[in-house]
Amino acid sequence: MQRSSAHNNYRIAGIDLAWNSERNGSGIAIGLLSGKQVSLEDLHSGVIGMGNVTGILERAHNLRGVAVDAPLIIENEKGARPCEQALNKVYRAKWAGCYPSNQTLFPDACSVKLSKWLAARGMLHLGLGNKPGWQIECYPHPAIIELFNLEKRHKYKKGTPKEKQQGQIRLAQYIRTLCSSSILALHIPEAFAAILDDEHIQKLAGQGLKDNEDALDAIICLYIAGLYAIGNEVVVFGDVQEGYIVVPSSRQSTLGIEKS
Repeated sequence: MQRSSAHNNYRIAGIDLAWNSERNGSGIAIGLLSGKQVSLEDLHSGVIGMGNVTGILERAHNLRGVAVDAPLIIENEKGARPCEQALNKVYRAKWAGCYPSNQTLFPDACSVKLSKWLAARGMLHLGLGNKPGWQIECYPHPAIIELFNLEKRHKYKKGTPKEKQQGQIRLAQYIRTLCSSSILALHIPEAFAAILDDEHIQKLAGQGLKDNEDALDAIICLYIAGLYAIGNEVVVFGDVQEGYIVVPSSRQSTLGIEKS
């Protein structure tokens, strides 16, 4: 899916939304999109409660686009959504398939509530940059594969604390390379540098390590939102009727990184 980019100078957000956001923490990254650069301005992790999630978004002036890692549209009663089935055909062999979403498992999904809240504020599904606003569903695992030209899913969520630390350190290194991207440069102010610092991550454990993971995921979601906003080519699995997932296209890899 290729779209023409529109003039941009507005805020966008990336949200790593917890499956049960009333009990578990979510990550939220807010950035200012200007030309071919997105500058991280605000970063939260461990955000519990939909009211706190929407409160952060409401305080972001001129917020026009949001990318959410969570199922925004769930119409099927059982099984996996068609978009999840389509994505899994491509990425399951790369260990980056997704879990099924349905109304039986998630009869009152927080993610659907958030999507409706965004829609009520003019943020349309797969809306273009020149509309009042837009929202997209994304999924970091396949996005990371495409952005950084990997052979398979990058592991950073499961394993021993040491394995999680090493996975986050590598992901942070990947994210730092986005700062020099000629397609969309990611500017990360010094105030957020610790999130991506190797030594800092090595000292984390327990909830602190999980919060840092959520922050990294939110930054990836923010970057996906930026790529979508500037018209970079994406692949859309599914549709706005039964649900969809946006993945950056491998044909416009952000960086020329060697496969790993």
